[in-house]
Amino acid sequence: MDICVGLSVFAYLRNILDFKGSLLAFVVGVIISLMGSILWLIMLLLFLLTSFAFTRYRFETKKEKGLHEGTKGERGYRNVAANGLVMTIIAVLAFIGVPTLDIGTASFMFVSALAVAAADTAASEIGVFDPRPVLITTLKRVTPGTNGGVSLTGQLAAFFSAAVTSAIAYLLFSLNSQLVVGASTFLIPMLCGFLGCQIDSVIGATIEQKGRIGKLGNNFLSIASGAILAWILSLLL
Repeated sequence: MDICVGLSVFAYLRNILDFKGSLLAFVVGVIISLMGSILWLIMLLLFLLTSFAFTRYRFETKKEKGLHEGTKGERGYRNVAANGLVMTIIAVLAFIGVPTLDIGTASFMFVSALAVAAADTAASEIGVFDPRPVLITTLKRVTPGTNGGVSLTGQLAAFFSAAVTSAIAYLLFSLNSQLVVGASTFLIPMLCGFLGCQIDSVIGATIEQKGRIGKLGNNFLSIASGAILAWILSLLL
């Protein structure tokens, strides 16, 4: 509890989250740490810090182009909900003992969901500087920041972020005797994280572009898709 309070206050004071975002982050952190694992909370903290770093990267340039988050890069409660709701649900389902969702499978799903969020953030915040994005559904040139636009720079940033998230999870999970750590511990979240980012782009180019869903709704669906894919793969392996 004290850790969650400290992290929420830190996030607010450092302009990582606004006030409402910090309050919701506290609730999410408490649920995940109590119903899931303290290791999950550590992963969530690392995501918070790295996503802010990506957001602040060349922030003034993004602001000039109207492609920035908040006034100083801070994110609100809607962002926290869109990125954290799936992971919170996973923690609750694991806690109540849903069939086929043991701690190992739940951990796969949690890290995969987090990898999607990390990959999407990196792709959006770094890829926006690539002057040659194309629409993922047609491969036609679009302007940077277009919904569904992808670029080589953004794809590399997404893959790197998903891989780093998975690698950190592999190292942390090695500390938990309840978890069986193997190659799949790294490969599944990395794969799901990168593919989830592509799903985000497809949704962005289609139903989001038509105004049937917003950016945050897209984030939720793509993160959920990464978690579900991880669940399916965990059952097959």
